[in-house]
This record gives sequence, structure tokens and C-alpha cells, in this order.
Amino acid sequence: MITLPEGQLSICQAECSDIDLLMSFRMEVLHHVFSVPEGKPGEALYEANRAYYLAALTDHTHIACFAMLNGEAVGCGGICIQEEMPSPDNASGRNAYLMNIYTRESFRGRGIGRHTVEWLIEKARETGAEKIFLETSEAGRRLYEEIGFKPMKDYLKL
Repeated sequence: MITLPEGQLSICQAECSDIDLLMSFRMEVLHHVFSVPEGKPGEALYEANRAYYLAALTDHTHIACFAMLNGEAVGCGGICIQEEMPSPDNASGRNAYLMNIYTRESFRGRGIGRHTVEWLIEKARETGAEKIFLETSEAGRRLYEEIGFKPMKDYLKL
């Protein structure tokens, strides 16, 4: 439990039984981050995200969480646990992709996103992940850099 001026913040791991709240936040993220029209993600996208959560939470390849302020869910986050070939910068081959970090607008600027990210990093480290990476918006860049993330040189996307 973390004490903020507004009250008590806790980061709670999501379970399959939280699927409705997970999906509600995921649709909110898709709306705000990817400009998917509010309430209209398309049935296929909705069902694909729902199926992903149910499978990945069960096989532990995804860890999701909620930021709870005084018992109210005000943010979320997730981390995908992956395997790659071992390399000098990641001898175990275990890595994690940080994603879906989101704090509702009226709750931003209070450290909720930072606590969510730090909680997820700790969980990723507990799985043995040696490398953690993410994509960010300009709005989130400063937070991630303050935590210690560095730009990845020579990274391309197809």
C-alpha cells in the first residue's frame, strides 16, 4: 500500500476473473492511445483481446494489474513475458514487453503510472526477465527515462 495525498494506492494483479474490468480498461486504452472510436473497437478486435487475456493470464505469459486508489480502479498496466535466443545483453533469453500502461486523465500527475510501472518491472524480474522494453508516446517518455529506460539503437519495425 502506498500513501498518496489523495489516499491509499495499491497495485493489484489481475486474474481471469477480472476479465470485464480488464476489457473495459483495454478498450479505454485503445480509444485514447490508438484513436479507436469510443465504444466501437469492432467485435473481432474486442474478442481477440479478450481471448489473449484469458490465454496469457492462464499460461503466465502476461501479467496485468490495476492501480487502485481508495478501492477504485484508476489505472492499469501489463507486461508480456517472452523468450528469445540468449545473447550478451540477455544471457537467459527471458525478456518482457511493458505495455498498456494507462492512468485515467483525472488521476494523472500523482505518481500512479510510476508505481504501476515499477510494480510490473518487479514482477518481470521475478520471472527472470533480464531485458525489459516498451514503446512510448512523447507524454510517457520522461517517466520511462526517469525509471532508467534508454532508447534502443538500431531498432526497426516492419
